[in-house]
Amino acid sequence: MKDHENHGATHGADTAHSGHTHHDAHSGHDAHSGHGGHDGHTGHGGHEGHVAQYRRMFWIMLVLAIPTVALSGMFASIVGYQLPAAPWLAWVSPILGTIMYVWGGKPFLTGAVDEIKARKPGMMLLIALAITVAFLASWAASLGLVHHELDFWWELALLVVIMLLGHWIEMRSLAQTTSALDSLAALLPDEAERVEGGEIVTVSPSALRVGDVVVVRPGGSVPADGRIVDGRASFDESMVTGESRTVGRGVGEPVSAGTVATDSGVRIEVTAIGDDTALAGIQRLVTEAQNSSSRAQRLADTAAGWLFWFALAAAVVTAIVWTLVGNPDDAVVRTITVLVIACPHALGLAIPLVVSIATERSARAGILVKDRLALESMRLVDSVLFDKTGTLTKGEPTVTNVEPAGDYTADGVLALAAAAEQDSEHPLAQAIVRAARDRGLDVPAAADFTSSPAVGVTATVDGAVVRVGGPYMLQEEGASELDAANEWRTRGAIILHVLRGGAVIGALALSDEIRAESRDAVRALHKLGVEVVMITGDAEAVAQTVADELGIDRVLAGVRPEDKAAEVLKLQGEGKRVAMVGDGVNDAPALAQADVGLAIGAGTDVAIASAGVILASDDPRSVVSVIELSQATYRKMRQNLWWAAGYNLISVPLAAGVLAPIGFVLPMSVGAILMSLSTVVVALNAQLLRRLDLRPEVTTRRVLES
Repeated sequence: MKDHENHGATHGADTAHSGHTHHDAHSGHDAHSGHGGHDGHTGHGGHEGHVAQYRRMFWIMLVLAIPTVALSGMFASIVGYQLPAAPWLAWVSPILGTIMYVWGGKPFLTGAVDEIKARKPGMMLLIALAITVAFLASWAASLGLVHHELDFWWELALLVVIMLLGHWIEMRSLAQTTSALDSLAALLPDEAERVEGGEIVTVSPSALRVGDVVVVRPGGSVPADGRIVDGRASFDESMVTGESRTVGRGVGEPVSAGTVATDSGVRIEVTAIGDDTALAGIQRLVTEAQNSSSRAQRLADTAAGWLFWFALAAAVVTAIVWTLVGNPDDAVVRTITVLVIACPHALGLAIPLVVSIATERSARAGILVKDRLALESMRLVDSVLFDKTGTLTKGEPTVTNVEPAGDYTADGVLALAAAAEQDSEHPLAQAIVRAARDRGLDVPAAADFTSSPAVGVTATVDGAVVRVGGPYMLQEEGASELDAANEWRTRGAIILHVLRGGAVIGALALSDEIRAESRDAVRALHKLGVEVVMITGDAEAVAQTVADELGIDRVLAGVRPEDKAAEVLKLQGEGKRVAMVGDGVNDAPALAQADVGLAIGAGTDVAIASAGVILASDDPRSVVSVIELSQATYRKMRQNLWWAAGYNLISVPLAAGVLAPIGFVLPMSVGAILMSLSTVVVALNAQLLRRLDLRPEVTTRRVLES
């Protein structure tokens, strides 16, 4: 937005949230992407390093696994082919297998040590146990110390490769693509202009002190919290408050760091710096909420923990029983076989594969899943909290009423207003011009265009002076507002009057338009048994008007930006599992506090970074799609876990020799086939998720027709 007018419109709603929408609020901040000062938050990108680590390790190990498996004597006998007679071939698998154990197995071995220290056995310990047993048994077999049936080099190689693949897929699904805290810091300018005596000196915002006076030029960001000591301007606070209208601020009034002076320059006395600013407070809230919501226990780890104890107990029982019946050699073979077979190949892929496919399918429907736990939790949500502006509404002004005066028609008033406004880039001006265009009106040419901050615009149209503006303009002209303005004011509409030749010829009401898709979204959520709550900084009357039109269950109006997370906490205190849908920086703490945070696609970088799920489109029906996706994903996860764990529950007792009294002991080769079959079934079952159509209009229609 350039140096254009503030229309000075009257607002029936809470004036603290007045102004215009921003769609390019961050466009001026692109240069700040490297903004320093957030080194302490580099942990946000920690998953990216794991993705690269597992990807690189997987490909290296895959290359090593091919000769390890192919030249393994045990694998050759299972599959049924003859290895060449060269003596040196017998040592290829042991040497390469040892490299794979030490290098490829390192992430699992170190993870196992961590789980032992934490006294929480899980997937890492189960994998480490299997590869370590396979490694030691294989060397013993290669050196002729134990039966050749315990040559597990091929099994060790496949195990390492499959587990690295599973962890690579999992880490890729967990990787964070943006940093909420970096985006918040990017709202601040890199430089501030401080007044020193009669001079203006450029300094870093970190050099500012309370009491300093700084100059903020039109289009510039406020470097620190303060109050205006000279000048008046309209401030775009939408990136901090999330509300759609600019706010007029004059001498003595407070301004927040990160907000933008849209039309005029001002001088500001700094009242708070660094950690004391409102923006820093939001940063703290985001950090706290993100940290507190990341402690959920993974389902697969829990299953792996139980399987670890199951495998260990089975191995101990196997060793004791086979020894007692007088077969110590069989005891060694059976025990080691049990421990190796117990490693959950399929379990390692059960969750990551489902999440990976679900993430890919959802992305095609404009649903970007950043947090796996958020996706898993969405099926349990029983209360969806929508931020009003930019979520249920378009977040931009639209002409809703035109009231003519005297002999003028509504179309005539709108055409003259559009003529006067057509050279302006103000959102209200654009809304008026767009309304005239949508009605197919003939907009006459204008000349001598001028604008006055907080007053309005003036132009010459067809030889007469036409003015469009708010109450200050009416005061200048000594004119009175039309009666219709009173009713518009109760709805929280922005009110502009149109004057021609000094006389009022009509008035316009502009409001934030409700999205057409919002009605179906609310109906579908109700059909799913979900309570719909709306939260906004707007006044009660404005909020209730929107709520009544959409059939929303509960309204939280007049909520200050910093209090939104607290409102989420209150709902959670009622026993609700809350999903928050928002689009502004002020929503970031609430998005992180909620059980599931969903950032609507038109939202700011911070809202996106703080959310677990990003709705790339502006369509609120996407929330219904996320619930459907969560339910389908959870079903597949459970099915896969049962398949994966089922293999262990069946094969481990058979490998231990539970049916030995009737003459059946599971051969190692059959165990290997069962293990592979389990992995294949899990992979194919996950692929069925690809049939899910997550387009918002399709899922909403499916729910409403069910």
